[in-house]
Amino acid sequence: TLAYKYQAEKKLQQTAAMNQMLLASEHAPSLGKAEAKVHLVEFLDPACETCAVFFPSVKKLMAANPDPIRLSIRHVPLHQGSEHVVRILESTRSQGRYWETLEAVLAAQGQWTMNHRVYPEKVWPTLEALGLDLERVRREMNSPEIAQRMAKDTADARSLGVTKTPEYFANGQPMPRFGLEELQG
Repeated sequence: TLAYKYQAEKKLQQTAAMNQMLLASEHAPSLGKAEAKVHLVEFLDPACETCAVFFPSVKKLMAANPDPIRLSIRHVPLHQGSEHVVRILESTRSQGRYWETLEAVLAAQGQWTMNHRVYPEKVWPTLEALGLDLERVRREMNSPEIAQRMAKDTADARSLGVTKTPEYFANGQPMPRFGLEELQG
């Protein structure tokens, strides 16, 4: 029994170490201190209804525990057309407006998605209300740098077995079950 437990623990540690390599992404938008005790990585599709529902809870969790938690977002455009919105989100980072854009886009999701399909032209009014430099967004959203970041997120998600969003990893470990209680635990 002890040998089995030791092997199981060793395998968990090896999996966590390998996952950490895939999850460690210098390009991922992050909130919280780099030295936080808990690093929560969320794979998110902006067109995912569950992502939009869960994100305010994740923000509340962060606000209630500002020092021990760091949140990093990795984009996985699984819904048809959501890669357009991911490109927009990525381009707002150069204006220092990623987080507020993400919150606004998720809050207005019902205006630009229908039946899990994205209508990209309907996202722009939400962006206008934020006062972003939209010409800059349009110029930058198709840049090679953004394409590379998107490709890395997608490849890492595949390697980690991410097939749906939101998918969470805490300190390199996938969440054992999906749910708000599991996130708060």
